[in-house]
This record gives sequence, C-alpha cells and structure tokens, in this order.
Amino acid sequence: RVEKFKDGDELLRIQATIFCARDSQKGILIGKRGAAIKQLGIGAREALEEFFGKKVMLETKIKVAKNWRSSESDVKRFG
Repeated sequence: RVEKFKDGDELLRIQATIFCARDSQKGILIGKRGAAIKQLGIGAREALEEFFGKKVMLETKIKVAKNWRSSESDVKRFG
C-alpha cells in the first residue's frame, strides 16, 4: 500500500508498506540481514524510474496484519 507519494521536479518520493499475514512471512520478506527486502526495493525502484522517467526514492516497510486475506475489507484496502 502506498502511504505517501510526493512528486518533485527531479525526484519522486514514495513510502510503501508491504503487508504479510504472519511474523514468519515478515522474516522471509526481509531476508538475512535485509538482503531480500533490499533486492525487492531495488527492482521496484528501477521499474518505477523507468515508468516515471525520473529518479525515485522508495522507502519500503513490512507490517504484519494477522489474517488480512480472510477479511474482505482488508483485501479491498490493500488492493
């Protein structure tokens, strides 16, 4: 979910949150010493820079939302 989106002349700043259902999934997404989330962020940033045609500063966070996939309102809210 995109929390903040600020479009500047040369730089686009985006804060996004990735939701998972369990703490164990959060650990997998972060990876050893943050390697997995770093690779995810790099790939996403590069794709966004190509799409928007400008530099992107992407900040990602991972949060646990217990059983969010079973809640229709949460599924709609998270997209």
